[in-house]
Amino acid sequence: MDAKKPYLAVILIQSLYSGMFLLSKAAFNGGINSFVFVFYRQTVSCFVLVPLALTLEWKKRPPLSFTTFCKIFMLSLCGITLSLDICGVALVYTSATLASATSNCLPAITFFLALLLGMEMLKIKTKSGAAKVLGIILCLGGAATMAFYKGPHLNPLFHNNANIGLSHANNQPNSISSTKTWIKGCFLMLLSNTFWALWLVLQGGVMKAYPSKLLFTSLQCFLSSIQSFAIALAFERDMNRWKLGWNVRLIAIAYCGVVVTGATYYLQTWVIEKRGPVFLAMSTPLSLIMTMLFSSFLLGEIITLGR
Repeated sequence: MDAKKPYLAVILIQSLYSGMFLLSKAAFNGGINSFVFVFYRQTVSCFVLVPLALTLEWKKRPPLSFTTFCKIFMLSLCGITLSLDICGVALVYTSATLASATSNCLPAITFFLALLLGMEMLKIKTKSGAAKVLGIILCLGGAATMAFYKGPHLNPLFHNNANIGLSHANNQPNSISSTKTWIKGCFLMLLSNTFWALWLVLQGGVMKAYPSKLLFTSLQCFLSSIQSFAIALAFERDMNRWKLGWNVRLIAIAYCGVVVTGATYYLQTWVIEKRGPVFLAMSTPLSLIMTMLFSSFLLGEIITLGR
């Protein structure tokens, strides 16, 4: 049973990420600034994780050197703050399905970075090496297809999204308006995935210096909340845009803060420790089908053959 736990964990992680793409897109369609959204979700995660970390791991915490703290600060900046902020902007330009599909490049990007850092080996003449190269080509080719080829519209999978209350896409100025905007969103999503892959690859080494997983995750969330606040304040000075109400935006922030940033980041840290960053990255395609089905049902997104 212990051998199956990492597989069950990655299935759960990708299911939760699918919900993140859907609710985040619904919140952006509802008018919230993407940078403000990231700040709120990171703040909520701090309120959840920090008390747990202090209660469960504070007494047995390892020493935290200044060098390790700086590494964790940069790790949270690149892998969480910048990745989420760029992903938020890309999601405004594109769709939840595209966000999930583009994340399928994560295995290729993660493997490439791990290869550069000497964490993975590539022997092209072997079957495993050839399979890895083929997988990288397919991942990047799929992302290029999503970006440049639209294709005909497919019939909606469901027709009752009007009763769900999450679909605002047709009334929003930030809806997909042109091929140029779509392509821009695709490249931003790839950049976000690059930062995310860098986070997956580098945190394994930092964890060896600071092995308390819950404190490690909590510190990253705390630092990310400070970083994302500074970025949000720079891009959104109108305090009225920071106000929240009892709507889908609040639900999305609570879900992303508690479930995704809190629970999922901890699960990812555990999986990376057990099976490595590439194993976790290889599970990302699982979220695509779930996101595609539910985005059509809940958000009323139109699915085209290429996308």
